[in-house]
Amino acid sequence: MKWVALIWLVLCSAVVQAEEHAVKTVAQGRLLFKGGIMAVAVSPPPASIQRVLIIVHGRLRNADTYLRSGERAAAQAGQTATTLVIAPQFLNEQDVARHQLPADLLRWQGNDWMAGGLSTGPNPVSSFQVLDDIVARVSDRQQFPEVKEIVIAGHSGGAQVVQRYALLARGTYRIAPRFVIANPSSYAYLDAQRPMAFAPASCPSFNRWKYGLEQLPAYAAGQTAAQLEDHYIKRDITYLLGQQDIDPEHPALDKSCEAQTQGAYRLLRGHFFFDYLTRRHPQGLNQRLIEVPGVGHDGDGMFNSPEGLRVLFGQ
Repeated sequence: MKWVALIWLVLCSAVVQAEEHAVKTVAQGRLLFKGGIMAVAVSPPPASIQRVLIIVHGRLRNADTYLRSGERAAAQAGQTATTLVIAPQFLNEQDVARHQLPADLLRWQGNDWMAGGLSTGPNPVSSFQVLDDIVARVSDRQQFPEVKEIVIAGHSGGAQVVQRYALLARGTYRIAPRFVIANPSSYAYLDAQRPMAFAPASCPSFNRWKYGLEQLPAYAAGQTAAQLEDHYIKRDITYLLGQQDIDPEHPALDKSCEAQTQGAYRLLRGHFFFDYLTRRHPQGLNQRLIEVPGVGHDGDGMFNSPEGLRVLFGQ
């Protein structure tokens, strides 16, 4: 098929043992961009691609784990025959150095990719621009003539990426994505309101990006706060929250003062943020909050739950 030659150079992943803090698995799929080449993990393409699930990893940058989770969900939903799963891998400088990866691979400093930051090489590219470009490509009727639906989903750190991307996304889409935000540690608020009482002087960066709209990244240039909010409330977004994600001491929970102003734990933070949105927009939102019973901070459990399958595949 024509699109295979144009986009996917390799469709497999190679497992490499790595030291602590560097990824253990480097995806071998490659997606060519104007600013460099992106590492991606991708499912075997079905003969008829009608839905594309773009699934974003968390802080561990374990794209292969999220690819398998997305593939399992598609299989459980009976949608494997029509669903392509793509898991972009936002490598950082440690990964490139440890695995001696090619210089033309896009990589970021630390976790800058989580907030839409610019890559450190080979050229400055926002991680959000990467998502823009993937959506644009799979929306191209010349290469993907049967695609009707695009879903962008993330859990934990990946959910932070998806929420911030949905807020700042500049593109006008031929196929508007649906966004699934599962158990993030924090949210980007639209103004200085927060659900928890605190002294701003004790947490002066509480409203700076990535927690608020002050000091936005370069990707957001030219957009006002009012424009961003207007776009965001029109997005088709589901906040998928595990009912058991209630540990205020969870090792992966953001415990910074900026995050603590949003609540004590993830389930509470999600409810507070959704309530905040509904109060600001009582006329209604194209958004919803769904709880997943019996599941805590577990991406596979979230996406493969009955609630997760309904959200991802519209069932």
